[in-house]
Amino acid sequence: MAFNVALYTPDGNVWAMTERGEASLSRTTDSLTIGRSSMELRDGKLLIRFDETALPWPGQRLWPKAFAGAIEITPKATCEDLCPLDRAGHHCWSPRIPTASAVITSDALPGGGWHGPAYHDMNYGDRPIEQDFVSWDWARGSGERDDATVILYDAVMQTGERRRLALRTSGKGELTEFSMPERQALPGAFWGVKSGIACDPQHKPRLIQPLEDTPFYTRSLVDTVVSGQALTMVHETLDCRRLANPLVRLMLPFRMPRRSGWQA
Repeated sequence: MAFNVALYTPDGNVWAMTERGEASLSRTTDSLTIGRSSMELRDGKLLIRFDETALPWPGQRLWPKAFAGAIEITPKATCEDLCPLDRAGHHCWSPRIPTASAVITSDALPGGGWHGPAYHDMNYGDRPIEQDFVSWDWARGSGERDDATVILYDAVMQTGERRRLALRTSGKGELTEFSMPERQALPGAFWGVKSGIACDPQHKPRLIQPLEDTPFYTRSLVDTVVSGQALTMVHETLDCRRLANPLVRLMLPFRMPRRSGWQA
């Protein structure tokens, strides 16, 4: 288990994901603690506290660095819907807080903090993801037209079937499904993961900023147009075939160091 923290700033990125043993885990109905980091629901807000060690980021100095901080997410809407991502229901997802505001304080951020719009979702599965998926693209964003959040899933299943899901959440959190345009390719990443995002055929998506580029996963900011609405979206691509590759598995501990106890 691990508590992943990624901060992207003009002065450089900070990323931590340390895998820890069962002794580091503590949870209740409203809280989760892994090592020295935690998440808690309190007074209708999601409170996140992190105390981690950042690993070297490509292109930056090769040193680990301790950093800490807190995130307070205040929902503008909540959602209880649970969406199965495969026909058998082995993998499910829910946009629990589709629209929100966030206040972040951290010694790793320029000026010590940031505030702005936020989003929170969750997913879970009862077996490894690579057993059911070949790959998927996920994106979430909003436009200037209204406060609605648009969420896109475009997955290729191990059966060869495509699972495509386009949802719009209202200011009250209700989900409305709509037709998704076809996927268009995004510029190739360094490690060769082939990313793409839904976009109306008369337009072309535009990669604004790559955020993460790994042998099996990418994250970036993308401009696209869906159903006539211009959207700026956080976009992710996961290649499950690469994730399951033994060579990639051997590389994971270099980005996810393993600790047996919470003190490490």
